[in-house]
Amino acid sequence: MTTRVSTIRQRLRSLAEPERARFLQGYFKTAEPFLGIRVPVLRKLAREYRALSLTEVAPLLRSRVHEERHLALMILVSAYTKAEPLKRAAIYRVYMKHRLYINNWDLVDSSAPGIVGAHLTTKGRQTLDVLARSINVWDRRIAIIATHHFIKRGEYRDTVRVASMLLTDEHDLIHKATGWMLRELGKRAPATLHGFLDAHAGHMPRTMLRYAIERLPLTVQRRYRDRAADEKALHE
Repeated sequence: MTTRVSTIRQRLRSLAEPERARFLQGYFKTAEPFLGIRVPVLRKLAREYRALSLTEVAPLLRSRVHEERHLALMILVSAYTKAEPLKRAAIYRVYMKHRLYINNWDLVDSSAPGIVGAHLTTKGRQTLDVLARSINVWDRRIAIIATHHFIKRGEYRDTVRVASMLLTDEHDLIHKATGWMLRELGKRAPATLHGFLDAHAGHMPRTMLRYAIERLPLTVQRRYRDRAADEKALHE
């Protein structure tokens, strides 16, 4: 471990808020240690340490402490946006190699579009399918959340495909993430969202449907909820 990484860890601990850390541990429902550092503070540190090398970032990304991993991911996302192609490829490899440590929804949501989505923009998207079939819930969340990068570019096919793959997923965190991405898609391409809902609303998980339709007119929301209720009743 470099002196700079040790310094970062000391600074993080000096910024700790123990009471908030206890709240976060309960909120995220995990036994991993939190320091209770607020996201804006982490963003400021990420800007300060944006020149950290990948070798130095890796120990932070492997840390048990949530905020150390979050800081590492912020640094990687920022570095990716400014890097030349070879460095971007290296950042992507580090990210994929350390997916085991990207193990909470805030870590996934703040990094998957800017690294995985961005990197696959000019490449084959089969990696998303592999992640969507993973037994690891965080891999599956990376798969759908990464498509946010494509949605912002006006590309919707991957979101629709991955969402279709996750329709039978049993995890609530996947239902929420998929519904969220469908909602984001619907802001830009209402017809595409309606096409998806017309095909799948009847058998979508309730939470996924609720998230997907919450920006639609109330009458349209009711129609899709009624369809889902009718489908459920049909199979009872």
